[in-house]
Amino acid sequence: MEDFQDFNIIKSSGETVKFSVHKLKNSLVRSGADEETVERIINTVRDELYQGISTKEIYNRAFVLLKKKKSIFASKYKLKKAIYELGPTGFPFEKFIGAILHYSGYQIEVDKIMQGKCVSHEVDVVAKKNEQYIVAECKFHSEEGRNCDVKIPLYIQSRYEDIVMQYKNNDKPNSAPNQGWVVTNTRFTLDAITYGKCVDLYLLSWDYPEGNSIRNRIDRLGLYPITASTLLTLSEKQFLLSHNVVLCKQLLKDYFYLDHLGISENRQQKILKEIKQLSNG
Repeated sequence: MEDFQDFNIIKSSGETVKFSVHKLKNSLVRSGADEETVERIINTVRDELYQGISTKEIYNRAFVLLKKKKSIFASKYKLKKAIYELGPTGFPFEKFIGAILHYSGYQIEVDKIMQGKCVSHEVDVVAKKNEQYIVAECKFHSEEGRNCDVKIPLYIQSRYEDIVMQYKNNDKPNSAPNQGWVVTNTRFTLDAITYGKCVDLYLLSWDYPEGNSIRNRIDRLGLYPITASTLLTLSEKQFLLSHNVVLCKQLLKDYFYLDHLGISENRQQKILKEIKQLSNG
């Protein structure tokens, strides 16, 4: 048997990298699985590795094994994929980010028109808390492997500056937005991060900034998207999203939608148990 490090795996972007036991173990630990389960899955995946295996195949195998053990583990493990499943339009992603900020104590508005000095702008999320006044643009990618390059923050910064200039022209500089954000469900390139730091534009992605990324915020606050459920079908998730149920927390309050979907009492109880576990973080 070859050593773990000898195996080349293919990422969703097409890039070839060395297999990392550390990354696999971290993702399994984050699911909440116990040490014995984590080690058993790692050993199973190890036995099934081959040169050129895709990260998707590794993920699918680990997901199935976690689901057999406990559905809540699988739900947490599939978090990144669950965000991709929010929908190709990206609008549920905007509402999802708005919900994260709402549960972080912000007053939020989604899809708001704001007047700039030159033109008006459709802003994805506007958030206010204390002295913070955030104007956030969300960039959703439905395809894995697509990163946000520097062109995105360059474009967003120009829109943000146009909005702020409108306040200054109207002699209201103290009431102007004071922080521009770019949020993506994928990753930022190094140039994008460098530019964001240079112009004081806040960047938020799946794994950035370290310790306060989208993934960190979701885990910390128990704000899992409804798409993280392993018990709801795709059509049921789409129904809930169309009725603005984006978070598992929301379904706990609006569980009557499960009646609308014609879900049996027994299955409802199983779904709500899973949803409650996710919402408790």
